[in-house]
Amino acid sequence: MTDNPHERTPSGKPRARQFGIGFEGTPGPLNAITDVAGVSVGYATLISGDGALVVGQGPVRTGVTAILPRPRAELATPVFAGIFSQNGNGELTGSHIVEETGAFNFPITITNTHSCGVTRDGTLRWMQRELPAAVNSAWGLPVAAETYDGFLNDINGHHVSFVHVAQALDGAGNGAIEEGSVGGGTGMIAFGFKAGSGTASRIVEWQGRTHTVGAFVQANFGKRRNFMLRGERVGPQLVEPAIREGTPRAEKGSIIAVIATDAPFLPHQMKRLARRVPLGVAMTGGFGYHSSGDIFLAFSTANADAALGLSGRIANADFIPDTDIDPFFDAVIQTVEEAILNAMVANDDMTGRDGNFVPALPKAWLIEKFG
Repeated sequence: MTDNPHERTPSGKPRARQFGIGFEGTPGPLNAITDVAGVSVGYATLISGDGALVVGQGPVRTGVTAILPRPRAELATPVFAGIFSQNGNGELTGSHIVEETGAFNFPITITNTHSCGVTRDGTLRWMQRELPAAVNSAWGLPVAAETYDGFLNDINGHHVSFVHVAQALDGAGNGAIEEGSVGGGTGMIAFGFKAGSGTASRIVEWQGRTHTVGAFVQANFGKRRNFMLRGERVGPQLVEPAIREGTPRAEKGSIIAVIATDAPFLPHQMKRLARRVPLGVAMTGGFGYHSSGDIFLAFSTANADAALGLSGRIANADFIPDTDIDPFFDAVIQTVEEAILNAMVANDDMTGRDGNFVPALPKAWLIEKFG
């Protein structure tokens, strides 16, 4: 077993590169969004119970993911940001102020559809505890996002609480991060395989300077027949293993992606990066069908003073010109594609409510395909 973070998660689960799958671009040291300095990720994972659904009791297959865009003491300082909704059948709170001002502050949370409000409000409670001045002197509009996990999880049982939000936020770290069925991704499915949380990063050289682009996805989308792996439509080869339904499965797929970079970009440029996320999703066979909430956020940790926007003085911001942005578009597309595949590879079969079963992407098939 290798301890290379490009090939295994901290718990030892495989990542896509372990199977010899080749990707373009140069990954960062961890091949994770946490390669962007100051960014940290934490989880609360809730797995309990088996058998028939009893609303309010389980089975439970859900959780919370927290992404801190700046170090804890600096979370009140905004980051320049942009959002893009490829298909709006989903939710990302705080989106209106991002559209209006090109910035947001406070942590990001991702969870299941029916707990999105809990994680939003839980973030405010946590900020009141950690940085009370940040919420006492201004309003709070945290970014909280969701995808639907009701095939495996007792989603109407509302098992995510403020305690779990605080657990994810308190546990956020800037090292290698776990992938697969963890945090908000615990009960998620992609292309009929077990999916969930995934990440990747790329190094971009510009004018003698080194910048990092990182992606984090909560992958819960796609039809098996469309699944693509490095440009080949492999879904038709993978009719089995199939999902087994104790209860009929609602078609409610979505994907949330968060892009982070330390490159200096202005808000309109961050929106441009967010607009490239769907191209990475499409590289895996995601086509933004009607029921899919495909919502993407991109932020830059640079230009902290300008983003803070102190009154009474001219603010100055550095930025890479639009004419030089293409390598960063490449990095977004590459990291999103790899993050989705990591979310699928770093996974095992899961059985949830009513015996509903979702298989993992077969490791033996990957070895045969790429080994």
